[in-house]
Amino acid sequence: MSAESTGNSNSSAIRPAKLSHAVLRTGHLDKMIEWYKTVFNGEVLFENDFIAFMTYDDEHHRIAFIGFPGVVDKPKGSAGLDHLAFFYATLGDWIATYERLKTAGITPRIGIHHGLTMSLYYRDPDNNGVELAIDNVEKSKWHDWMRNTLKDVLIGAPIDPEELVRKYHAGVPEAELRRFTPASELDPEVLRRMVE
Repeated sequence: MSAESTGNSNSSAIRPAKLSHAVLRTGHLDKMIEWYKTVFNGEVLFENDFIAFMTYDDEHHRIAFIGFPGVVDKPKGSAGLDHLAFFYATLGDWIATYERLKTAGITPRIGIHHGLTMSLYYRDPDNNGVELAIDNVEKSKWHDWMRNTLKDVLIGAPIDPEELVRKYHAGVPEAELRRFTPASELDPEVLRRMVE
């Protein structure tokens, strides 16, 4: 493809348009498909004995699972991808998803208010991390926040999703629910629970 066909004569400035999908290798194909279908209200568009392609929106697939014979579980504490993050459009959607998953027996390991986001961290059947989150800062301020505020609040502070749900249903204003009070120091227990 020529530079003219992309509409940009400086190919060094070309960047991906989006992150399309993740593919997870698994020894527990059926469990992984069911877990992600439940978490995302996902739809499997194709599945056979060793692979499945799932979407939850207009993308052809957002997550795929490959069940190669002989795949072994990764040892705890091994290097590699830490987690995948998925964001919700509204606080109400995020809270409703937490409640739906809790009813299905899927609960987060920890909740963290990062300032920039409010995040719940889950583990799938293969022990991969999955973050379900909501943005907490206006999009126009994201880069500035990362450059200038992150250093002061690196991890954030734990949040109790049950308390948030209770307050949300009691009609506490959203601005109050989203208010960020950073922890005075990094809590090692928060880090441990994120990776356990």
